[in-house]
Amino acid sequence: MSRGRAAMLQCLLFTVAGCASQPSKREEAIAPKPQPANTLLAEWTGPFGGVPPFGRYQTQDIQPALESAMSDNLREIEGIARNPDAPSFENTIVALERSGKELERVSAIYGIHTSTLNDAEVQAIETAMSPRLAAFNDQIVQNGPLFARIATLYESRDRLGLNPEQQRLLWLEYTRFVRSGAKLDDASKQRLSALNQKLASLFAKFRQNLLAEENTQMVVLESEADLAGLPPNLRDDAASAAAARGQPGKWAIVNTRSSVEPFLTLSTRRDLREKVFRMFVMRGDNGDAHDNKAIITEILKLRAERAKLLGYPTHAHWRLENTMAKTPERADALMEAVWKPAVARVREEVADMQAVADKEHAGIRIAPWDYRFYAEKVRRAKYELDESELKPYLQLEKLREGMFWVAGELFGLKFVSVSGSVPVYHPDVRVWEVRDAAGNHVGLWYFDPYARPGKNSGAWMNEYRRQSRIDGDVPVIVSNNSNFLKGKPGEPVLISWDDATGMFHEFGHALHGLNSSVTYPSLSGTNVARDYVEFPSQLLEHWLYTRALLDKYAVHVRTGQPIPEALVKKIERSKTFNQGFATVEYLSAALIDMKLHLAGETPIDPRKFERETLAALGMPREIVMRHRTAQFQHVFSGDGYSAGYYSYLWADTLSADAWEAFGEASGPYDQKVAARLKETIFSKGNTADPADLYRSFRGRDPGIGALMRKRGFATGAMGAAN
Repeated sequence: MSRGRAAMLQCLLFTVAGCASQPSKREEAIAPKPQPANTLLAEWTGPFGGVPPFGRYQTQDIQPALESAMSDNLREIEGIARNPDAPSFENTIVALERSGKELERVSAIYGIHTSTLNDAEVQAIETAMSPRLAAFNDQIVQNGPLFARIATLYESRDRLGLNPEQQRLLWLEYTRFVRSGAKLDDASKQRLSALNQKLASLFAKFRQNLLAEENTQMVVLESEADLAGLPPNLRDDAASAAAARGQPGKWAIVNTRSSVEPFLTLSTRRDLREKVFRMFVMRGDNGDAHDNKAIITEILKLRAERAKLLGYPTHAHWRLENTMAKTPERADALMEAVWKPAVARVREEVADMQAVADKEHAGIRIAPWDYRFYAEKVRRAKYELDESELKPYLQLEKLREGMFWVAGELFGLKFVSVSGSVPVYHPDVRVWEVRDAAGNHVGLWYFDPYARPGKNSGAWMNEYRRQSRIDGDVPVIVSNNSNFLKGKPGEPVLISWDDATGMFHEFGHALHGLNSSVTYPSLSGTNVARDYVEFPSQLLEHWLYTRALLDKYAVHVRTGQPIPEALVKKIERSKTFNQGFATVEYLSAALIDMKLHLAGETPIDPRKFERETLAALGMPREIVMRHRTAQFQHVFSGDGYSAGYYSYLWADTLSADAWEAFGEASGPYDQKVAARLKETIFSKGNTADPADLYRSFRGRDPGIGALMRKRGFATGAMGAAN
């Protein structure tokens, strides 16, 4: 069981799909096994090194396939642990890398269903399997003979003649086992496993509660008067959403960010803005059957106990030990350096908005449901930039083409549609083959752009199969997933600038996976430290602003004309606009996350803790956290981002600094800098310490100066990010 596969199973507990790879040469030398009755257990067949068998299995096949694959993997693990030969890197660490292929394939399908097709049948499977997957993972890391072999190798690592990638893999494997309780006594191991199983069940319940409210809650608009301020495309989206939910002839603002935020920005109906806003920010906090507060209290309690059992002061100390930040104190130092300038900027933004409201004799004091609406008015006044003027140039499909073009310019990648020849799990999903500059196959990119019932909100990237060369070249399979509203059949989908930025962000994760060039699957692609993984994705956002891309792909939905130079200049001038809001909205959530997990065993009332902590921080009353505690899926649907939501800011410190490397050269498409970026960052996965990888790209450590310049803040408080 490799570190990558263990991480994958942890991710499955919060619905991020796993990976798989091809059979080893050793396995191919053995007579082929008869195909199992359950299709999900079979090797992936078809083109491109094999593809997921969508359409050839039933949902009811998933649980028995997981159970069978887990059992088979445990037999593999036991064979490695009981090998009579002395432990070697090949018969222990590499053997672990080769194990669990069947489980990886099944887990990929399971993750796709829990994140994008999560109906009642899937939720029943998730409820049953989440604690069992946690117990399965513990069975591996608590295997005494297996850990003894790993420890023997680790203690003699300087005499093994390993190359740097192998040294990195051995270190990661050893530290993973230790951090997961491999050195605990038997009683402590049993308690740890019980904690992990209970947490896994709570994570699943948290997700399901949130999904239920996002899928069922909406604000129905009954008349034309309710649509005041909305442009035609948003009216069409709302009409389609209502019809899809059994309300034909009406309009609906559904409970997802991509539906709510445009309404809050453009609707002139303040009463309806407040209604929509409250629906959105109260997800999971309504005191009903789907309320998440008690679940959060229990999760925090169990995490604190687990950290203490493992020998750490708090869950935050445990989570940050193997990140770039290393300690909560270092993460806090960065957040605090940015918090005060961001709050100061919010005060300026609110003053500007209040002045507009007063000039219009609105008779209001700016409230959270007014922020986006009046910010848009200020932007029009200051920069003559109107969201409704910009949106006709932001076509979903054209921007997707633009992402492909950037990938070609920077990394020499070419995307060729293979939709129709590769099976998919839903009609909305399309597939592209990715080739390198020489025309060689690199991998597949799946795109699932539209919202639907049973699909998690937001946007994300999955790896269905990770790149590796352990037994020949194994091509990667990745996906990007979004939640755009479909609109009328055949009509182009228009998105906001924020949504376009999000698309580029998630595509950055995909490129991190697609450019991977490592030997061992555990070290490939995005399987890196949490506060480093967002660096490549946040860096790619910058190319959305480049004139070369906008000229080609920001074309008017009706005329086909490229975006005017005057409008591009307005976008450029407004880059730092509303950065107080964006930073405080995000950073307040990151600070709450960290403080919740530094509280140790102190019992937590989530709503009270949130309210009191924000007050102590001086949170502006006009802003609400981007993810209120009761809906904070990053943190409470799994351990992945727990005590780690700060990672986006840490990574943006790197991305802002890295972007300036292009500015110091010939510009955004400088080929030498792009080649260095691919060689030192995008292709390296987790083969070296991320701080070393960054230094190999930039020639030095980053400071926060570039970050502060990017956001338009004062740069008085400087310091290194790592």
